[in-house]
Amino acid sequence: MTAISTKFALPDIKHSFDLTEDQLMIQEMVRDFAKSEVEPIAAEIDENHRFPTETWEKMVELGLTGIPFSEEVGGSDSGTLAYTIAVEEISRVCGSTGLTLAANTSLGTYPIYAWGDHLRDMYVPKLVAGEYMGAYGLTEPNAGSDAGGTQTTAVLDGDEWVINGRKCFCTNANYAGTYIVTAVTEKGIGARGISAFVVPRDTPGFSLEKGEKKLGMRGSDWASLVFEDARIPKDHLLGPEGEGFKTFMKTLEGGRISIGALSLGIAQGAFDCALRYARDREAFGKPLAKQQAVGFKLANMATEIEAARHMVYHAARLKDDGQDYGVRAAMAKLYASEVAMRVTYDAIQIYGGYGYSREYPVERMWRDAKLCVIGEGTSEVQRIIISRDVVGRI
Repeated sequence: MTAISTKFALPDIKHSFDLTEDQLMIQEMVRDFAKSEVEPIAAEIDENHRFPTETWEKMVELGLTGIPFSEEVGGSDSGTLAYTIAVEEISRVCGSTGLTLAANTSLGTYPIYAWGDHLRDMYVPKLVAGEYMGAYGLTEPNAGSDAGGTQTTAVLDGDEWVINGRKCFCTNANYAGTYIVTAVTEKGIGARGISAFVVPRDTPGFSLEKGEKKLGMRGSDWASLVFEDARIPKDHLLGPEGEGFKTFMKTLEGGRISIGALSLGIAQGAFDCALRYARDREAFGKPLAKQQAVGFKLANMATEIEAARHMVYHAARLKDDGQDYGVRAAMAKLYASEVAMRVTYDAIQIYGGYGYSREYPVERMWRDAKLCVIGEGTSEVQRIIISRDVVGRI
């Protein structure tokens, strides 16, 4: 690869973003793993809608599932930014695999780690060790962006909670061992009546229903969760009763950093491909990269990716520092996800007809990017969050 390709595709991360030696080591390790183990099967798992259990096992062996968690639960205590970098590097070659790690860590494990009390010791070490995955059930058939409209219910019966309802679009569901779910415990008071629970896989009355086929992220697993008088122990309430809405809102704030990283990785991967193609492909007697129309596209793509990386890393650092990061996470997720859509779109344009075929990965990256502007709160929801903060400052 020539100097110009390296300059755009692999910026001097150390000097641009002040990463620590530990963060740089994780970045290099995950980048090598992604190139050698994830990229070679990315097209195949997408084509066959196949979840790659072999890749998951290798990610566990590398310790990727424990990056942001403390050593006392089996993690490496490397922080949110290091974890963000890991998601970015994997997503650079396969969005599906990046999503699997992100959903397990930020949605399926972090809430138990943060608010689980005795449940933390019971489940987090197993999740970090990869004995099973974690999953998070929030979305319902009639409650998506309006998560306060949850219809699933939980009623206390002696020493057990009895749960009825269903959740859909639950990532990692078929391979998970624990599911964090929200349910109404007191009707008629809106979000204040929603609580969160940890549901073990072997819970009586709990079952899974096969998920629909997807546009993108086809190598990522999902399913619907079905609760029919499902009974869990009373002590599997996650956090105080009635504070489930607050719990999942805080969970989603961290999850938006993950989706920002996922988006960033997809955008960078599409840019890498487009740049290589533009340098190798000739038209009108010279490489595409030297055609002004293409060169300007590449310049815009590189600029937006650089800006997105600053925003995503900044939100991650705020979380690591214990500062308020919610609005910055929303901004990072909004911008990075929409950058991913623009970059993958332009990458297909640069490839022309080949970009529309499955011979090259950019069409897969474009399909994968679409989830990023929907999951963990749509772009519209992010703008609501940001606008409320901006208006509040006036």
